[in-house]
Amino acid sequence: MIGTVLVANRGEIACRVFRTCRELGIRTVAVHSDADANALHARVADTAVRLPGATPAETYLRGDLIVKAAVAAGADAVHPGYGFLSENADFARAVLDAGLVWIGPPPEAIEAMASKTRAKELMGLAPLGEPTEADLPLLVKAAAGGGGRGMRIVRRMEELSAALEGARAEAASAFGDGEVFLEPYIENGRHVEVQILADTHGTVWALGTRDCSLQRRHQKVIEESPAPGLSEGLVAELHALSVRAARAVDYVGAGTVEFLVADDKAQFLEMNTRLQVEHPVTEAVFDVDLVALQIAVAEGRALDADQPPRARGHAVEARLYAEDPSTDWTPQTGTLHRLTVPESVRLDTGYDDGTEIGVHYDPLLAKVIAHAPTRTEALRKLAGALERATIHGPTTNRDLLVRSLRHEEFTTGAMTTAFYDRHLPSLTVPLPDPYAPLAAALADARSRPSRFGGGWRNVPSQPQNKRYEHAGEEHEVRYRHTRDGLEADGVRVVHADARLVVLEVEGVQRKFEVTRYADEVHVNATRLRSLPRFPDPTAQLAPGSLVAPMPGTVVRIAEGLAEGAPVKAGEPLLWLEAMKMEHKITAPLTGVLTALHAAPGHQVTVGSLLAVVQDT
Repeated sequence: MIGTVLVANRGEIACRVFRTCRELGIRTVAVHSDADANALHARVADTAVRLPGATPAETYLRGDLIVKAAVAAGADAVHPGYGFLSENADFARAVLDAGLVWIGPPPEAIEAMASKTRAKELMGLAPLGEPTEADLPLLVKAAAGGGGRGMRIVRRMEELSAALEGARAEAASAFGDGEVFLEPYIENGRHVEVQILADTHGTVWALGTRDCSLQRRHQKVIEESPAPGLSEGLVAELHALSVRAARAVDYVGAGTVEFLVADDKAQFLEMNTRLQVEHPVTEAVFDVDLVALQIAVAEGRALDADQPPRARGHAVEARLYAEDPSTDWTPQTGTLHRLTVPESVRLDTGYDDGTEIGVHYDPLLAKVIAHAPTRTEALRKLAGALERATIHGPTTNRDLLVRSLRHEEFTTGAMTTAFYDRHLPSLTVPLPDPYAPLAAALADARSRPSRFGGGWRNVPSQPQNKRYEHAGEEHEVRYRHTRDGLEADGVRVVHADARLVVLEVEGVQRKFEVTRYADEVHVNATRLRSLPRFPDPTAQLAPGSLVAPMPGTVVRIAEGLAEGAPVKAGEPLLWLEAMKMEHKITAPLTGVLTALHAAPGHQVTVGSLLAVVQDT
């Protein structure tokens, strides 16, 4: 029996595994980088071991250090989580060679399926050789790893070279393996997968289907189980193919077989030899604990010959990211002051109040999961819970998630992997609450001593004004002090204190909860930034200036780029790496590069001047 488990991972998956271990009476060991020294997963584990350094390459991708940590902490088993080394056969062998239990598939199965090129060959398929115009559009794909990293869509042959270079660099950074391959990119397909679980006694379960079609940068955003709208025949085919793939490599443990579905036909994509981020939706509809089953299988116990039936309605999961979808999914950093959701939904997170969101890792803050008797009820439940969630901190994709869950194409089950290609602009149009800035200003006025002292004057006061920024737009509001309190044109102020403002608009009273963190103000679900009364005249940048949209590392500069070089609007100039993803910085206009302040390896902060392009 396993007594102590080390989780070779971080964040919400480490916390998720620890939760099941505690329920089973198993002791837990966390590993953490220096950047994660105060992270939630490091604090909730029974024991924590430091991995010196901050980047994944220095820490969570160092299998040798993790095995040493497991031995030093007295662990007798290692759970890899997902990402990092979870699909690394050499790491699995190192764990086994150290005399530890590996809570995952055999190294040989990982090796057979971890490389997508070898997996396709095993399934009787093969990647493209030398592509031609007739093969467009193409998908450049990392052979190792997953999560959308190391993937690029190519729609013109002249884009292929840059796409290959970018995918290789991103894959090497994320997985330690820069191998990539090409395959046809199918437009308007659905991403459907099957959860499998296999033991050492020859039993393989196929636990239903999941739909993961809503994706950004080929990384899933909303997942659900069961996948809606599939025929019984197609579901049976997907289950059979998945079981066949597992048996082909003598698979053991939890895994996922992924397909692209179009016109009631399935195309095999890959097999992930690990637990998936979206596993909670399968747990909800099958009423199982997949982590507990992983541990049982690793201990040599047999699964029931008959798998559990799906008898619990529908489940939907939304990934809450610290990112701005309206600016090319730019990741956000800063302090997560507060994160709560209604008790009606499940929250899996690796953050708690006051945690810093840094630049080294994925910007996933949490997964929010709703379960209900029907799909319609589950979608409504999840959208409502996200809308009512308290999320104080950096910009997130919360509004996008709510709008996506309520979009007609999604609610009718007609979505494809191109959903955000079609609808992102309309889903990210700012819809600020028009009274949120006023509520913020009134709360701020009540939080400061009145300028009238202890009494009032029989002279009307001058209007006060405050400026706030929301989604890149500036909002100015006016109010005045009167003998009866605060007054705003067209709105009756029913109540105002530092935390709660009640306004009556056209006979309807509306409540606004206001929370301030320095110049960051949250009014209900609206995030504002308080602007100074007088702008700083020294903060102006020259026209054509390119500044870093996020903190990160300059990974490369466009070939031949130097001061004095001509550039075209939209042309890539340099690439930043932040939160395990590459972000392209392009020329804002056609002109001449007059300044270049970036070089490969440079660490930059938000707003750092990278380059200047002047219009000629």
